[in-house]
Amino acid sequence: MKTIAGLLLVTFALRAVERKPPPCELGAVKRVYVEQLGGGQSSDQMRDMIISAMQKSALFTITENQDTADAIIRGSADDKTFTEDHNLTESIGVHAGTGDGSSSNNYSSGTSSKKSVSAGVTNNETSRIEERRHEASAALRMVNTDGDVIWSTTQESGGAKFRGAMADVADKITRQLTVDVRKARSAPAHAETPSTTPQNDRTMRQ
Repeated sequence: MKTIAGLLLVTFALRAVERKPPPCELGAVKRVYVEQLGGGQSSDQMRDMIISAMQKSALFTITENQDTADAIIRGSADDKTFTEDHNLTESIGVHAGTGDGSSSNNYSSGTSSKKSVSAGVTNNETSRIEERRHEASAALRMVNTDGDVIWSTTQESGGAKFRGAMADVADKITRQLTVDVRKARSAPAHAETPSTTPQNDRTMRQ
């Protein structure tokens, strides 16, 4: 009885292994879950912007249920604002000078003459400019259900003409992901090895 029970357990285990789907690659991803990002306090806002950008791209279905996702996006993001100081110094200087002199001395008479002209202009001006800067960055990776990394990217931005730094990073991430996913989906499938036909079997036996 123990032997029969053991065989049944092995059979069920083998069937379960056989039914396990293969790991999902980038081109086959349909549903994506975006984890909470590590980093500064603004990482939640960055996550929301990334989700919004991905939804607009219509590449995937964005789900809040991790168990139903084909792949998970995780990583970290940072957003910082700082001030840069620029010191500018302007200096103008003009200087001109001329001199002339003569001297004659003896016991009976003596003459002496001297002429000197000098001019100078100096102007130093120092100005300080403070420039407020805003930079954002994100490093993301996509992993399949087995935990294998199937895609990754790192993007940063100091802001764009019509977008802030975080929105620009989210847009760059989505554009890069769109290019890579479309490339993966358009790649030809691996050709299957043809099975051996009876004619081939006869040829091999001859």
